Amino acid sequence: MTSLIILLPFLAVMYFVMIRPQQKRAAEARELLASLEVGDEVVTVSGLYGVINEFDGPTVFLEVADGVEVKITRESISVLVTAEDLVEDTD
Repeated sequence: MTSLIILLPFLAVMYFVMIRPQQKRAAEARELLASLEVGDEVVTVSGLYGVINEFDGPTVFLEVADGVEVKITRESISVLVTAEDLVEDTD
């Protein structure tokens, strides 16, 4: 019985420290992938910047330079680049 009293708080702490944050990150990633639109500037998991030109189901056509287009999976996109991300500090 004593071990059960010790185990329950330990499991609760593990849930709030490990499992819940991971579920939150996964939900945010799903939301990001669902909100992507043509014309969005994104960064892939490999660090490649590009602009979305077209969707074909789970496939995304990403323009990485003038006239250069790569074909990637939607899940390969990790970050949506916003205007604030592009502004550099001029200190």
